[in-house]
Amino acid sequence: MNILPAIAAATPELEDIFRDLHAHPEIGFQENRTSRIVVETLERYGVDEIHQGIGGTGVVALIRGRGRGNRCIGLRADMDALPIQEDTSLPYASRNEGVMHACGHDGHTTMLLGAARHLAQTRDFDGTVALIFQPAEEGLGGARRMIADGLFDRFPCDEIYGLHNYPNRPSGRFGICKGPALAGAAFFDITVRGAGAHAAHPDEARDALMVAASLTTELNTIVARNVNPHETCVLSVTQLNAGSAYNVVPGVATLAGTVRYFNTAVYDRVATRMQALCDGFAAAHDVEIALDLRNVFDVLVNDAALADAYVEAARDIVGEDQARADDLPTTGAEDFADMLKLVPGAYCSLGHIGTLPLHNPGFVMGEEILPIGASIMARIAERRLPL
Repeated sequence: MNILPAIAAATPELEDIFRDLHAHPEIGFQENRTSRIVVETLERYGVDEIHQGIGGTGVVALIRGRGRGNRCIGLRADMDALPIQEDTSLPYASRNEGVMHACGHDGHTTMLLGAARHLAQTRDFDGTVALIFQPAEEGLGGARRMIADGLFDRFPCDEIYGLHNYPNRPSGRFGICKGPALAGAAFFDITVRGAGAHAAHPDEARDALMVAASLTTELNTIVARNVNPHETCVLSVTQLNAGSAYNVVPGVATLAGTVRYFNTAVYDRVATRMQALCDGFAAAHDVEIALDLRNVFDVLVNDAALADAYVEAARDIVGEDQARADDLPTTGAEDFADMLKLVPGAYCSLGHIGTLPLHNPGFVMGEEILPIGASIMARIAERRLPL
């Protein structure tokens, strides 16, 4: 492992930053403390410019290299946590009730700060590096908010790179998938409105719960019976809520869930079938059913040539055998996709110690990858902006 010297020297500090961020997680667009820590740290590291409040709580910092080139490389990290009650028993476990860094964004932020320390100290590149600290990645549209707030108009980037930690892989194993790598995603909410009644007389009701339960089953047939088996698509109903008493047939029930896809035509087909089922169930059971289906992430597409460049940069840090470009696409989603639609770049995974999956209340990110990820992000910037 070839950790960059400035980052290796700062590893204890990076661990302290990571633990502090982990102990104080914040939901999307509420990352006020996190943004303040980011700004204060960047000021100490001596970056050239810091811009706050972009897309709400987003931060962008610029570091200029010793060369006078006009190219700019963007490096991005997300900052938000999840509405999950932590169950890790870590000494630095979340102090905020019901909020947890269960996806590693505290680690991403720390790694980008580590890269900033190295780049500001050495400046061995020709051009500018834009450090992008993004709010609200977890389904709230933080990337789109930053873009709408002029992110790439104010800070034009020629290329942009991001990463995500990954448990259950060899520690320090860098992986990337060329082309479509992460799925597009839509969220949906369905409201069924019938008529409530006494549970002893269900004949006097139009049972919203029964309709919602049956609709849940039918929604799960859409992919199996309407999508070509060679296409990848997932439809998951993740919430069903109805009723408030043992002896009341509920008049209202709600469903919620997600659709994941790689092909827009497939998504359109699924959306059409969802609406048809809702309309059909409404007519069959004499109830009202409203479907709210909305895209929240686009398909993340890695530029093939820049993916190769990312692998070569990673090999400088983790070695030839630990950096590969043969990851398979996954139905996870990531709003870095919205940035990649506007600026070519690539998004990688980085393995670490830990066996529990992302978004689990017991998830723990292995701290050993903090200097590794920081070094890889710094090195891709240096390689793409050679003196």
